Amino acid sequence: MPPLSIFIIARDEADRIGRTIAAVRSLSDDIVVVDSGSTDGTQAVAAELGARVITNPWPGYGPQKRFAEEQCRHRWLLNLDADEVAPPELVNEIAALFATGEPAEDAYKLRIAEVFPGEGAPHRFAYALTPVRLYRSDKGRYSPSPVHDRVELQPGVRVGRLKGTIHHYSVRSLGEQIAKLNSYSDAQADDLDQRGATLSALRLALEFPGNFLKAYIGRRHALRGVYGFMTAMNYAFYRYLRVAKHWERRLQRRGERHEGGHDGR
Repeated sequence: MPPLSIFIIARDEADRIGRTIAAVRSLSDDIVVVDSGSTDGTQAVAAELGARVITNPWPGYGPQKRFAEEQCRHRWLLNLDADEVAPPELVNEIAALFATGEPAEDAYKLRIAEVFPGEGAPHRFAYALTPVRLYRSDKGRYSPSPVHDRVELQPGVRVGRLKGTIHHYSVRSLGEQIAKLNSYSDAQADDLDQRGATLSALRLALEFPGNFLKAYIGRRHALRGVYGFMTAMNYAFYRYLRVAKHWERRLQRRGERHEGGHDGR
């Protein structure tokens, strides 16, 4: 078995995490699930499949993945989300990297393509991301950002790219997606505050139509039927909502300053 640790962060993923773990059990003797307070039995599902389950209160995406990295036993790490499944061809490709010792590169990018409800696999024209997900822990670590979960690599690190595709089953339903994106927009508004960023008021008008076109045309949701249209609408609303919440907070702070000034007279 490859000298590889696999880590997954999760909360209330009992209906999905079993498939995620089962798909990669042959790759690792060290599968780590960091749970942030599930109430649906996620911990039991993961433990039954042989994962080490560790509870850690939610600190944000980057810090939680950093915490998970620190729990792993091996130098090589593979990160999956609880709604992602590695198909057999990708599992075989990863195993082949370790067949004769250490992989040739220090880190590898993996293609991640979304699978909509009703689809058995990613659409041939599905939009995909290619982040680093397989890497040496002494060559890269997850960013500490609470909203941007990406691996920050050291200068000069050799990066390869695998051919296989992770299947991303991110949408349970439109309603669940809206709730998830609403929560994420809160976190992004918090991040903007912490960084002292200021977004133009013009973004309030442009964010929804611009991001609808980005998803529907740029990410090719137009080729995926009615569900593609609906998810493009959700994405556009989420992007608008993070700007609206940012501006709402600015207006609230402005009002508080005025009230404070009146009180001081």
